[in-house]
Amino acid sequence: MELLVVNILNFVFATATLALVVLGLAIIFGMLGVMNMAHGEFVMLGAYGALVVQNAGLHFLFAIPFVLLLCIIVGWFIEWSIIRHLYRRPFDTLLATWGLAILLRKGIEAIFGRDYKSIDQTLPGTVQLMGVDYPAYRLVLIGLIALFFLSIFLWYRKSNTGARIKAMVTNPALASAVGIDTRHLARLTFIFGVCTAGLAGVALAPMVRIDPFMGLDYLLSSFFVLVVGGLGSLEGLLTGASVIAGTDVTVSALISKTGGYIAVLTLSILFLWLRPNGLFSSR
Repeated sequence: MELLVVNILNFVFATATLALVVLGLAIIFGMLGVMNMAHGEFVMLGAYGALVVQNAGLHFLFAIPFVLLLCIIVGWFIEWSIIRHLYRRPFDTLLATWGLAILLRKGIEAIFGRDYKSIDQTLPGTVQLMGVDYPAYRLVLIGLIALFFLSIFLWYRKSNTGARIKAMVTNPALASAVGIDTRHLARLTFIFGVCTAGLAGVALAPMVRIDPFMGLDYLLSSFFVLVVGGLGSLEGLLTGASVIAGTDVTVSALISKTGGYIAVLTLSILFLWLRPNGLFSSR
Protein backbone atom coordinates (compact mmCIF):
# COMPACT_ATOMS: atom_id res chain seq x y z
CA MET A 1 0.00 0.00 0.00
CA GLU A 2 2.79 2.43 0.90
CA LEU A 3 4.57 1.65 -2.37
CA LEU A 4 1.38 2.40 -4.30
CA VAL A 5 0.95 5.76 -2.53
CA VAL A 6 4.58 6.70 -3.25
CA ASN A 7 4.19 5.80 -6.92
CA ILE A 8 0.97 7.85 -7.17
CA LEU A 9 2.66 10.86 -5.57
CA ASN A 10 5.65 10.43 -7.88
CA PHE A 11 3.29 10.32 -10.85
CA VAL A 12 1.52 13.53 -9.76
CA PHE A 13 4.85 15.26 -9.14
CA ALA A 14 6.32 14.14 -12.47
CA THR A 15 3.19 15.27 -14.32
CA ALA A 16 3.14 18.68 -12.63
CA THR A 17 6.83 19.45 -13.21
CA LEU A 18 6.77 18.14 -16.78
CA ALA A 19 3.71 20.27 -17.57
CA LEU A 20 5.51 23.32 -16.20
CA VAL A 21 8.57 22.59 -18.34
CA VAL A 22 6.48 22.08 -21.49
CA LEU A 23 4.27 25.15 -21.01
CA GLY A 24 6.75 27.61 -22.50
CA LEU A 25 7.31 25.47 -25.60
CA ALA A 26 3.56 24.91 -26.02
CA ILE A 27 2.95 28.67 -25.89
CA ILE A 28 5.72 29.59 -28.33
CA PHE A 29 5.18 26.71 -30.76
CA GLY A 30 1.41 26.41 -30.49
CA MET A 31 0.55 30.11 -30.62
CA LEU A 32 3.37 31.64 -32.64
CA GLY A 33 4.39 28.74 -34.88
CA VAL A 34 7.99 29.01 -33.67
CA MET A 35 9.84 25.68 -33.48
CA ASN A 36 11.92 26.69 -30.46
CA MET A 37 14.90 24.33 -30.20
CA ALA A 38 16.39 26.58 -27.50
CA HIS A 39 13.57 25.82 -25.07
CA GLY A 40 15.73 23.51 -22.96
CA GLU A 41 18.39 26.19 -22.72
CA PHE A 42 15.84 28.63 -21.29
CA VAL A 43 15.12 26.03 -18.58
CA MET A 44 18.88 25.78 -18.07
CA LEU A 45 19.12 29.58 -17.67
CA GLY A 46 16.60 29.39 -14.84
CA ALA A 47 18.62 26.72 -13.07
CA TYR A 48 21.86 28.67 -13.44
CA GLY A 49 20.08 31.82 -12.29
CA ALA A 50 19.18 30.00 -9.07
CA LEU A 51 22.82 28.95 -8.77
CA VAL A 52 23.98 32.56 -9.11
CA VAL A 53 21.58 33.62 -6.35
CA GLN A 54 22.86 30.84 -4.07
CA ASN A 55 26.50 31.75 -4.74
CA ALA A 56 25.66 35.36 -3.86
CA GLY A 57 24.51 34.17 -0.44
CA LEU A 58 20.85 35.14 -0.98
CA HIS A 59 17.74 33.14 -0.13
CA PHE A 60 16.48 30.80 -2.84
CA LEU A 61 13.28 32.84 -3.30
CA PHE A 62 15.33 35.73 -4.68
CA ALA A 63 16.00 33.49 -7.67
CA ILE A 64 12.42 34.02 -8.88
CA PRO A 65 12.59 37.80 -9.56
CA PHE A 66 16.20 37.50 -10.71
CA VAL A 67 15.39 34.79 -13.28
CA LEU A 68 12.23 36.58 -14.41
CA LEU A 69 14.21 39.75 -15.09
CA LEU A 70 16.93 37.75 -16.87
CA CYS A 71 14.38 35.90 -19.02
CA ILE A 72 12.52 39.11 -19.91
CA ILE A 73 15.77 40.70 -21.14
CA VAL A 74 16.94 37.58 -22.98
CA GLY A 75 13.49 36.86 -24.42
CA TRP A 76 13.01 40.44 -25.63
CA PHE A 77 16.43 40.54 -27.28
CA ILE A 78 15.99 37.16 -29.01
CA GLU A 79 12.51 38.04 -30.26
CA TRP A 80 13.62 41.46 -31.47
CA SER A 81 16.81 40.29 -33.17
CA ILE A 82 15.80 36.87 -34.55
CA ILE A 83 12.31 35.52 -33.98
CA ARG A 84 10.19 38.43 -35.23
CA HIS A 85 11.60 37.92 -38.72
CA LEU A 86 10.67 34.23 -38.80
CA TYR A 87 7.08 33.95 -37.50
CA ARG A 88 5.05 31.17 -39.16
CA ARG A 89 8.22 29.71 -40.71
CA PRO A 90 8.77 26.62 -38.52
CA PHE A 91 11.76 25.20 -40.41
CA ASP A 92 13.61 28.52 -40.38
CA THR A 93 12.93 29.00 -36.67
CA LEU A 94 14.14 25.43 -36.03
CA LEU A 95 17.51 26.21 -37.60
CA ALA A 96 17.82 29.64 -35.99
CA THR A 97 16.91 28.48 -32.47
CA TRP A 98 19.10 25.38 -32.78
CA GLY A 99 22.05 27.66 -33.40
CA LEU A 100 20.89 29.86 -30.52
CA ALA A 101 20.76 26.81 -28.23
CA ILE A 102 24.38 25.97 -29.08
CA LEU A 103 25.40 29.57 -28.42
CA LEU A 104 23.64 29.62 -25.03
CA ARG A 105 25.22 26.31 -24.00
CA LYS A 106 28.69 27.47 -24.97
CA GLY A 107 28.16 30.78 -23.18
CA ILE A 108 27.16 29.02 -19.95
CA GLU A 109 30.07 26.61 -20.36
CA ALA A 110 32.50 29.51 -20.75
CA ILE A 111 31.19 31.22 -17.59
CA PHE A 112 30.53 28.27 -15.26
CA GLY A 113 32.54 25.41 -16.75
CA ARG A 114 31.30 21.97 -17.80
CA ASP A 115 31.27 20.31 -14.38
CA TYR A 116 28.05 19.57 -12.52
CA LYS A 117 26.64 22.12 -10.09
CA SER A 118 24.01 21.71 -7.39
CA ILE A 119 21.60 23.83 -5.39
CA ASP A 120 21.10 23.39 -1.65
CA GLN A 121 17.72 21.96 -0.72
CA THR A 122 15.53 24.94 0.16
CA LEU A 123 12.82 23.02 2.01
CA PRO A 124 14.39 19.92 3.59
CA GLY A 125 12.47 17.28 5.43
CA THR A 126 9.39 15.24 4.72
CA VAL A 127 5.66 15.44 5.33
CA GLN A 128 3.57 12.43 6.29
CA LEU A 129 0.80 11.96 3.75
CA MET A 130 -1.47 8.92 3.51
CA GLY A 131 0.86 6.95 5.73
CA VAL A 132 4.10 7.70 3.86
CA ASP A 133 6.82 10.30 4.30
CA TYR A 134 7.17 12.39 1.16
CA PRO A 135 9.60 15.26 0.48
CA ALA A 136 8.07 18.56 1.58
CA TYR A 137 9.56 20.51 -1.34
CA ARG A 138 7.87 18.22 -3.86
CA LEU A 139 4.47 18.64 -2.22
CA VAL A 140 4.81 22.43 -2.11
CA LEU A 141 5.87 22.43 -5.74
CA ILE A 142 2.83 20.37 -6.79
CA GLY A 143 0.51 22.86 -5.07
CA LEU A 144 2.21 25.93 -6.55
CA ILE A 145 2.23 24.49 -10.07
CA ALA A 146 -1.48 23.60 -9.81
CA LEU A 147 -2.24 27.16 -8.66
CA PHE A 148 -0.10 28.60 -11.46
CA PHE A 149 -1.91 26.62 -14.15
CA LEU A 150 -5.32 27.52 -12.72
CA SER A 151 -4.37 31.21 -12.77
CA ILE A 152 -3.19 31.01 -16.39
CA PHE A 153 -6.35 29.16 -17.43
CA LEU A 154 -8.66 31.73 -15.85
CA TRP A 155 -6.62 34.67 -17.15
CA TYR A 156 -6.59 33.32 -20.71
CA ARG A 157 -10.33 32.62 -20.68
CA LYS A 158 -11.50 35.83 -18.98
CA SER A 159 -9.06 38.65 -19.79
CA ASN A 160 -9.11 41.03 -22.75
CA THR A 161 -5.47 40.20 -23.48
CA GLY A 162 -6.38 36.52 -23.70
CA ALA A 163 -9.11 37.37 -26.21
CA ARG A 164 -6.64 39.37 -28.32
CA ILE A 165 -4.16 36.48 -28.26
CA LYS A 166 -6.90 34.10 -29.47
CA ALA A 167 -7.68 36.50 -32.31
CA MET A 168 -4.00 36.78 -33.24
CA VAL A 169 -3.56 32.99 -33.29
CA THR A 170 -6.78 32.34 -35.23
CA ASN A 171 -6.40 35.03 -37.91
CA PRO A 172 -3.41 37.39 -37.61
CA ALA A 173 -4.39 39.47 -40.65
CA LEU A 174 -7.93 40.07 -39.41
CA ALA A 175 -6.65 40.82 -35.90
CA SER A 176 -4.33 43.50 -37.32
CA ALA A 177 -7.17 44.91 -39.40
CA VAL A 178 -9.32 45.51 -36.32
CA GLY A 179 -6.54 47.37 -34.52
CA ILE A 180 -4.75 44.65 -32.52
CA ASP A 181 -0.99 45.23 -32.39
CA THR A 182 -0.06 41.65 -33.28
CA ARG A 183 3.69 42.33 -33.37
CA HIS A 184 3.69 43.64 -29.81
CA LEU A 185 1.37 40.85 -28.66
CA ALA A 186 3.55 38.19 -30.30
CA ARG A 187 6.62 39.63 -28.59
CA LEU A 188 4.94 39.55 -25.17
CA THR A 189 3.76 35.97 -25.82
CA PHE A 190 7.29 34.87 -26.71
CA ILE A 191 8.74 36.55 -23.62
CA PHE A 192 6.08 34.91 -21.44
CA GLY A 193 7.02 31.51 -22.86
CA VAL A 194 10.69 32.14 -22.08
CA CYS A 195 9.81 33.24 -18.53
CA THR A 196 7.79 30.08 -17.82
CA ALA A 197 10.74 27.97 -18.99
CA GLY A 198 13.05 29.94 -16.69
CA LEU A 199 10.69 29.47 -13.74
CA ALA A 200 10.66 25.73 -14.45
CA GLY A 201 14.45 25.77 -14.24
CA VAL A 202 14.32 27.54 -10.87
CA ALA A 203 11.75 25.06 -9.53
CA LEU A 204 13.77 22.01 -10.63
CA ALA A 205 17.21 23.37 -9.67
CA PRO A 206 17.32 21.94 -6.10
CA MET A 207 16.51 18.44 -7.40
CA VAL A 208 18.67 18.01 -10.51
CA ARG A 209 22.26 18.16 -11.60
CA ILE A 210 22.95 21.51 -13.24
CA ASP A 211 25.22 21.49 -16.27
CA PRO A 212 25.36 23.20 -19.71
CA PHE A 213 23.76 20.20 -21.46
CA MET A 214 20.81 19.70 -19.10
CA GLY A 215 18.44 21.45 -21.49
CA LEU A 216 18.60 18.68 -24.10
CA ASP A 217 16.64 16.22 -21.96
CA TYR A 218 13.95 18.80 -21.22
CA LEU A 219 13.66 19.68 -24.91
CA LEU A 220 13.09 16.05 -25.88
CA SER A 221 10.58 15.48 -23.06
CA SER A 222 8.70 18.62 -24.07
CA PHE A 223 8.33 17.50 -27.67
CA PHE A 224 7.20 14.04 -26.51
CA VAL A 225 4.42 15.69 -24.50
CA LEU A 226 3.29 17.83 -27.45
CA VAL A 227 3.34 14.82 -29.77
CA VAL A 228 1.00 12.91 -27.45
CA GLY A 229 -1.21 15.77 -26.23
CA GLY A 230 -1.35 17.92 -29.34
CA LEU A 231 -1.00 21.66 -29.84
CA GLY A 232 -3.27 24.53 -28.98
CA SER A 233 -4.99 23.51 -25.75
CA LEU A 234 -4.24 23.30 -22.05
CA GLU A 235 -6.10 19.97 -21.98
CA GLY A 236 -3.67 18.53 -24.51
CA LEU A 237 -0.67 19.77 -22.57
CA LEU A 238 -1.86 18.28 -19.27
CA THR A 239 -2.97 15.02 -20.88
CA GLY A 240 0.30 14.64 -22.75
CA ALA A 241 2.29 15.37 -19.58
CA SER A 242 0.22 12.79 -17.68
CA VAL A 243 0.72 10.09 -20.31
CA ILE A 244 4.46 10.69 -20.71
CA ALA A 245 5.09 11.06 -16.96
CA GLY A 246 2.91 8.04 -16.14
CA THR A 247 4.70 5.87 -18.68
CA ASP A 248 8.13 6.98 -17.49
CA VAL A 249 7.37 6.57 -13.77
CA THR A 250 5.66 3.18 -14.17
CA VAL A 251 8.22 1.56 -16.47
CA SER A 252 11.15 3.05 -14.54
CA ALA A 253 9.76 1.60 -11.29
CA LEU A 254 9.17 -1.83 -12.83
CA ILE A 255 12.28 -2.12 -15.03
CA SER A 256 14.80 0.72 -15.09
CA LYS A 257 15.21 4.40 -15.96
CA THR A 258 16.54 3.41 -19.37
CA GLY A 259 13.49 1.21 -19.91
CA GLY A 260 11.26 4.17 -19.02
CA TYR A 261 12.95 6.37 -21.60
CA ILE A 262 12.65 3.68 -24.30
CA ALA A 263 8.95 3.25 -23.46
CA VAL A 264 8.33 7.00 -23.76
CA LEU A 265 10.21 7.15 -27.07
CA THR A 266 8.26 4.17 -28.44
CA LEU A 267 4.96 5.71 -27.35
CA SER A 268 5.82 9.01 -29.05
CA ILE A 269 6.72 7.23 -32.30
CA LEU A 270 3.41 5.36 -32.24
CA PHE A 271 1.51 8.63 -31.78
CA LEU A 272 3.42 10.24 -34.66
CA TRP A 273 2.46 7.27 -36.82
CA LEU A 274 -1.13 6.64 -35.76
CA ARG A 275 -2.32 10.01 -34.42
CA PRO A 276 0.03 12.77 -35.62
CA ASN A 277 -2.17 15.59 -34.29
CA GLY A 278 -2.14 14.19 -30.74
CA LEU A 279 -5.08 13.54 -28.43
CA PHE A 280 -6.19 17.17 -28.37
CA SER A 281 -5.43 19.74 -31.00
CA SER A 282 -6.94 22.99 -32.22
CA ARG A 283 -5.47 22.40 -35.66
